[in-house]
Amino acid sequence: MTSPERDPHPTEDQTGPLVEQPVGEEPTAGQPRRSGLRDPERAVRGLGAGTLSLEALVLLLAIQPIRVVGGDLGGAAIGAVVALAVAAVVLAGMMRRPWAWNAGTVLQGLLLLGGLLHWSLLGLGIIFALVWAYALHVRRVILG
Repeated sequence: MTSPERDPHPTEDQTGPLVEQPVGEEPTAGQPRRSGLRDPERAVRGLGAGTLSLEALVLLLAIQPIRVVGGDLGGAAIGAVVALAVAAVVLAGMMRRPWAWNAGTVLQGLLLLGGLLHWSLLGLGIIFALVWAYALHVRRVILG
């Protein structure tokens, strides 16, 4: 089964191995495309924004279970969690800015420091730091 992007009938004048090229796309001279995405910068921004949005949602939804199960989640810790969630939402909306990726990394560090207020924040910090590190890796692979 062939996809619509492949030519099922190669021409006779082709010599050497077949190279797949997307339909309607011309290869750039001396510059291979790093990904098959139409707009790789937009895709990477969406990845960063989605990661930060998910982090904000998880932080806000984690407040009550932490209070019920974990015990001593005081007002300062709740305020810190809400502030981190708001910062994550603001950064998610500012992913077009070149400094937003660095600010997202700082946000992960602040969440890890939140572990001083409650151990469960350290756990969430570790999880989201790993997710953010993966997002940074994907960004580096796609954008170069």
